[in-house]
Amino acid sequence: MKILLRKTSLVDYPGKVSSVFFFAGCNLRCPWCHNRDLVTGEAEGLVSVEDSLAHARKRRAVLGGVVLSGGEPCLYEELPALIEEIKKLRLLVKLDTNGTVPAMLEKLFSREETRPDFLSLDLKLAPARYRDFCRTTNKTEFDPGEALLQSAALIRESGIKHEYRSLALPGDFITAADIEALSPLADKAPWHFRPFRGSGCLDPAWDSLEEKPAEAAARVKALAEKARELGKNAF
Repeated sequence: MKILLRKTSLVDYPGKVSSVFFFAGCNLRCPWCHNRDLVTGEAEGLVSVEDSLAHARKRRAVLGGVVLSGGEPCLYEELPALIEEIKKLRLLVKLDTNGTVPAMLEKLFSREETRPDFLSLDLKLAPARYRDFCRTTNKTEFDPGEALLQSAALIRESGIKHEYRSLALPGDFITAADIEALSPLADKAPWHFRPFRGSGCLDPAWDSLEEKPAEAAARVKALAEKARELGKNAF
């Protein structure tokens, strides 16, 4: 288990100064993913879990929490033990997940020592479309859209503070119909929409699809407004 360590962040944990542990590796292959080297495990500067924890121990007096992101942290069986160690430092834990490993979420939620303090769930496309655009590395009969539905339900019922995140992908890759299909997964928690940035994408062809700022802003606004029409706290 290798980690790309961001020692200090003011934006990854709402309202907290945090360190971010980016886990190498992901079970999805979304072509628009901007963390190509991290997903493939080829990122420079990867460090061990022990080194990452050593940094958190050293900086715990100024940190409010640790963000576990990726890649996909829930792929690793060592995740519960890592969260326990972070909590022993009296630091809060935020978990960013793509929602395709509900069994790990269920395991984490089952014990106070491993329950994250904040969750962020990616909502990419209509669940039925995940197989088409998010090519999983799992060779078994795995349905990432069905896994997402299970994870969203677990998160809604967990009582843990959470948020949702979606990329306003260019063209017709994400539409109002996708937002309608994703809406039942989300509750009243914040749903953040972000513009797509065409840099370092897993599929290099996507690097050239970045829209002009005004167009990107309009797309973000339109998708967020659609979510608000459906009763969601979108922005």
